[in-house]
Amino acid sequence: ASPSVAEAAAQATKPSAMLSCRSLLSQVLKKNRKLKKKNKIRNRKRKYVSRKQESITQQEHENEYLEEEDAEDEEEGFDLKSSAPSHTHGVQPLGNLFFNPGSVNSRNTGLGNLQILSDELVLDVLGFLDATHLGILATVSKSFYIFANHEQLWRNIVLDNLNGEFLFNGSWKSTYVAAGYPSFDVKSISVSGSLRVRDFYSDYLFQSWLCANLEMKPEWLERDNIIRKRCISVEEFISNFEEPNKPVLLEGCLDNWVALKKWDRHYLMNVSGDVRFSVGPVEMKLEDYFRYSDLVREERPLYLFDPKFAEKVPVLGTEYEVPVYFREDLFSVLGNERPDYRWVIIGPAGSGSSFHIDPNSTSAWNAVIKGSKKWVLFPPEVVPPGVHPSPDGAEVACPVSIIEWFMNFYGATKNWKKRPIECICKAGEVIFVPNGWWHLVINLEESSCHHTELCQQVESNFSKH
Repeated sequence: ASPSVAEAAAQATKPSAMLSCRSLLSQVLKKNRKLKKKNKIRNRKRKYVSRKQESITQQEHENEYLEEEDAEDEEEGFDLKSSAPSHTHGVQPLGNLFFNPGSVNSRNTGLGNLQILSDELVLDVLGFLDATHLGILATVSKSFYIFANHEQLWRNIVLDNLNGEFLFNGSWKSTYVAAGYPSFDVKSISVSGSLRVRDFYSDYLFQSWLCANLEMKPEWLERDNIIRKRCISVEEFISNFEEPNKPVLLEGCLDNWVALKKWDRHYLMNVSGDVRFSVGPVEMKLEDYFRYSDLVREERPLYLFDPKFAEKVPVLGTEYEVPVYFREDLFSVLGNERPDYRWVIIGPAGSGSSFHIDPNSTSAWNAVIKGSKKWVLFPPEVVPPGVHPSPDGAEVACPVSIIEWFMNFYGATKNWKKRPIECICKAGEVIFVPNGWWHLVINLEESSCHHTELCQQVESNFSKH
């Protein structure tokens, strides 16, 4: 993790192609082909029912075929979370229009001459409006109602105008209204009270809801090829991992940490009081952040990522110690002039950081205190699929969210010669991320068990410049 993590996540807010929706369409088409073939098999079976042996053979072929198709569906299918609501306004992926030939996309009729613009561009234009004008625009047509109620627009308004002084109320629009107009009954703009529009098809608007409500597939979590070590010597760590620049997961390093035993949400709120922590572009009290993360269901949840936690709440800085492998730190000679180097990180399931490389040629160690997180790491010479660094490496464009990267790019890495290093880092474990390695992380627990971790960057003798 690094100062660029939050920036990297923020830069990944404009998905390019809605491959996730095409994937869903592909599944629907596949199931339709399966149904047609199944009916064809059954018709053939009825035709030859008088020929007993052939019927038996046909039944065997049918069973074999259906088993193969079921296995294929299981491999490529996606499951929604059990608690997933239907889309707030009834938006459907564009592929569904293919199965409703008599339908007209109400998206176009409601936008009038603006229908020529892409959905992304329409939202970019609406992003220049304030809350009042967005509310007025929502009354123009059903199409503008959907666009003007897009959650990302209201999230930006809340973060830009309320400066962290808000209580999340289930949606960003109701949060803004409740903060600015306390007497207004926000239940009238709740999800259950939203207008549902028929025949509105949009991949762009559908995909953020889809990614926010998808379960992580088991095959995305099962690969664990990182080297795990327990109680190795400092010399062994240096010679086998730090010097050759290889990641490793270290077990047993946190056994004596006070933080491992005490840092749950109630303890952290109690010792922090009204102290505000960095959450994206704002600062929030822990109590308010936990309220947000308990209620939110969005594609890119806000991530508490604070580099000054030990200065803000000194007791937190005394309840952990740097593992013995990382105590040589050349940046320490800079004293108070050193850049940010340690963070407390808290987030709900689905929060995390898109692909990035830590700055200043530093390595890092990351200790999980509560929950667990999935890591995907690529060596410095291998650019992850779907990631587009600038020629000098100073900027990185990740055009899709973390979940969408798993949906559209993760499968391709199975056939790569240099496969990524992967693992799930659990509470009490520490991962060493060598300098120059690309890495993506996503928190796995639901928000009732908030993921909490400590991360620190180090500059050692073996770091490459």
